[in-house]
Amino acid sequence: MNRHPSDGWIVGPGTTVEGIIDDYRRACGQSRQVAAGLTLDDTAPHPRMGWVSLGWVYVHMIEETARHAGHVDILREQIDGSTGFDG
Repeated sequence: MNRHPSDGWIVGPGTTVEGIIDDYRRACGQSRQVAAGLTLDDTAPHPRMGWVSLGWVYVHMIEETARHAGHVDILREQIDGSTGFDG
């Protein structure tokens, strides 16, 4: 995947699910290495929000993961009709 100028992502024709998962796992590993030496109060520059703490980053990532999991859940419901409460 490549970064798009509109702040989105472009999935190229040769991109595979396995490749995306590998990229995700690699990014998670890099993130863990960086965060391992920090406290929740340590800060870093954010391009739009100024300085943010590691704690803020963790909460933001939890929110983003939940939001996108919800999007996928909606797509799944449209495909198979079951909801989160169906057994």
